[in-house]
Amino acid sequence: MVALIIIVVLVLWICVSCIKIVPQAQAYVIERLGAYQSTWNVGFNLKIPFIDKVARKVNLKEQVADFPPQPVITKDNVTMRIDTVVFYQITDPKLFTYGVENPMMAIENLTATTLRNIIGDLELDQTLTSRETINTQMRAALDVATDPWGIKVNRVELKNIIPPAEIQNAMEKQMKAERERREAVTRAEGEKKAKILEAEGAKESAILRAEADKQAAILRAEAEKEKMIREAEGEAEAILKVQQANADGIKMLKEAGADAAVLKLKSLEAFEKVADGQATTILLPAELQGIASVAETFKAAAGKKAE
Repeated sequence: MVALIIIVVLVLWICVSCIKIVPQAQAYVIERLGAYQSTWNVGFNLKIPFIDKVARKVNLKEQVADFPPQPVITKDNVTMRIDTVVFYQITDPKLFTYGVENPMMAIENLTATTLRNIIGDLELDQTLTSRETINTQMRAALDVATDPWGIKVNRVELKNIIPPAEIQNAMEKQMKAERERREAVTRAEGEKKAKILEAEGAKESAILRAEADKQAAILRAEAEKEKMIREAEGEAEAILKVQQANADGIKMLKEAGADAAVLKLKSLEAFEKVADGQATTILLPAELQGIASVAETFKAAAGKKAE
């Protein structure tokens, strides 16, 4: 009875061991009697007990290999250390299983040799500034070399570039000097712009003062001109009124029918006003002189009578 139970358990264990379920993003390489038989993909699979075996379980996901820094020499004989990161994916499980003994070691060594070849053609400054070019060249070279192994290299990145200590010190000094130079240039540019702005401000101020003085002079001239015009207009208006008054007086005399004696008397009154001035000599018309002599005669007669 015990032997029967053991036999049943062994049969069940053998049957269960022959059932293989391949998970997603994996593949199983199957060998039959030591020779490659097939590649199992995702799903349910059965194998023949004691004849078939799973030679290798292959991960089909994209994987990352971070390799330690490798010593390289540039074209100008500068030794530096560079570590790389390789993104790869297995595309053929059979080639990956039988193509190379240790795929990861093979990729690491291939990466190191390819990197040395590329860096050997570049100088230090080019190495530090040409990461994208180096990445592209390495990816192309590794992809071609790993194709017989069933591996596809999707991307290669230079993680760190570590130059020697003396080179780092020289680079730091150079960067410091460059920063100081930029600072000096920036400060000089600032001072230059400040002086330009100050000069422009002084120029604008002088222009504004000149414009103000000009406007003030124009306004004063306009005011003086207006004053003179108003004074001239006032004098003209006064003269016009005086002439108008004289004309009105003459008109009234004519309308009143004044005779020649009255007109001569008015003339004497006018010369009386003239005589009130400071003139030393007065010229009288002949007619007025006759009237004046008559007036003097009447005045003398009136004086004697009063005595």
